[in-house]
Amino acid sequence: MSTAREAILGKVRAAIADANGMSSDEQRERDYAALPRAYAQSSPLDGAGRLALLAERLHEYDAGVYETTREGLRAKIDEVLRSRNKQRLAVPDATPADWLPSGFEFVPGEDRTALELDKVDGLVSGCTVAIALTGSLVLQNAAAQGKRALSLVPDYHLCVVFADQVVTTVPECFARLDAASALPTTFISGPSATADIEMTRIKGVHGPRFLDVILVR
Repeated sequence: MSTAREAILGKVRAAIADANGMSSDEQRERDYAALPRAYAQSSPLDGAGRLALLAERLHEYDAGVYETTREGLRAKIDEVLRSRNKQRLAVPDATPADWLPSGFEFVPGEDRTALELDKVDGLVSGCTVAIALTGSLVLQNAAAQGKRALSLVPDYHLCVVFADQVVTTVPECFARLDAASALPTTFISGPSATADIEMTRIKGVHGPRFLDVILVR
């Protein structure tokens, strides 16, 4: 929130709070509690249904979607990277070594500048949670996910999503994020694209042009 906006809203809240005999914080909490929440908070979908819905949404966003098991993850990463002709990829700190197949160069990405990240072929990462209903991947500055620049600068992103990381709705996602809400958090819904100028869709404006997702059952 901008400083000016915060100042104006603070004065409005203070004026209302004074009239109600409440403090500004009490007024803010009451306003938040009074927000209508008629939207879906959860879903009856089971695990298979959540994965199917997430895959459908990712396909709609023009992302590549692959499925495998935990035992087959390394082989699937190998297959996807070879199909994309990628050789040199950044990885966040604490990326499990057993994810990474031989025959590629995986470089630690955490301390690299934006210019250095622009010279790698892509990024291999995990995520914190994925939202099936919106087809969104949520990354935080955490193990196997790293700083925000990692998922913004390289032109290609391969993200690993485990079945138990998938929720159906946005409220379920925020409930999962609550304990780590102070961490920098990035929501990714398909490859970066915009149609702001003359309704012509351009990919890669705010992040990678190409996104692949491996769903691990």
